[in-house]
Amino acid sequence: MRIDKFLKVSRLIKRRTLAKQVADQGRVDINGKVAKASSVVQEGDEVAIRFGQKVVTVKVEQLKNTTKKDEATSMYTLVKEEAVE
Repeated sequence: MRIDKFLKVSRLIKRRTLAKQVADQGRVDINGKVAKASSVVQEGDEVAIRFGQKVVTVKVEQLKNTTKKDEATSMYTLVKEEAVE
């Protein structure tokens, strides 16, 4: 699954166009490597996203093409959330 679609379906980022912009700006890493919007994410990967002054790292648990709002958090596990100076 493309990283921009995963971020949207898992509701880490609300819109796919915004997820694509964030990825293309180099603010998303998959397993420590900078990812483009078209980069493929798989179960077990660690994804780090830079939101302004914080970095959120999640582990991909499952991939789904669609999901309900209350089931979206089952797609990932929060590994850490840290502030950036």
